[in-house]
Amino acid sequence: MKIHKEGYKVILVTLFILMALVLLVMWLIPNPYVRYFLYAGFIIHLLWTMRFFRYPEREVNEGDAYILSSADGKIVALEETYEGEYFKEKRLLISVFMSPYDVHINWYPFSGVVKYVQYHPGLYLVAYHPKSSEENERNSIVLEKEEGKDVLIRQVAGIMARKIVNYAEVNAEAHQGAEFGIIRFGSRVDFYLPLNVDVKVKMHEKVRARRTVIAEFK
Repeated sequence: MKIHKEGYKVILVTLFILMALVLLVMWLIPNPYVRYFLYAGFIIHLLWTMRFFRYPEREVNEGDAYILSSADGKIVALEETYEGEYFKEKRLLISVFMSPYDVHINWYPFSGVVKYVQYHPGLYLVAYHPKSSEENERNSIVLEKEEGKDVLIRQVAGIMARKIVNYAEVNAEAHQGAEFGIIRFGSRVDFYLPLNVDVKVKMHEKVRARRTVIAEFK
């Protein structure tokens, strides 16, 4: 299993903490059954942490008009709304909620140029809360394919997510399916699309990053 580079330090720290806990259990708990139960819990926690940072080998579902999902998860919002950070106009919002069991790496939905990158500190409401997109810690990226074909992609931290990692840089070329960041431990990705796109998903649908077409440019 391939591990994302952002997971190396977390996994190493987790391993050292669990080793210390094993020594503590050996010293303080004489009952072997209780010790084995705790050891099993430690192993499960380590394996879950490693699985969280897995980097799936996945072929990109390439298409010139395709807007791919940037994240694994479930569609939790599909509505017209006012986008006030960059476009300052009505946009079509599609939101993908990532549970702690989903892959949390984020990939570019289409090829283009990065026009805007902005980090915002904030709260840690549950990521599926309607206000999380505006009040939680978040990072916004605007990706432009050509004039009139641009999307704001917002990485949103959740109640468990305490770190947003973003690699996007203004004026950089972006390639469909290339990685642009990761959010740790439960989060959400919002897409603010032009109103005239052809939507390809529905509410509560499960989507896969680099594979699922959430909309198409017209």
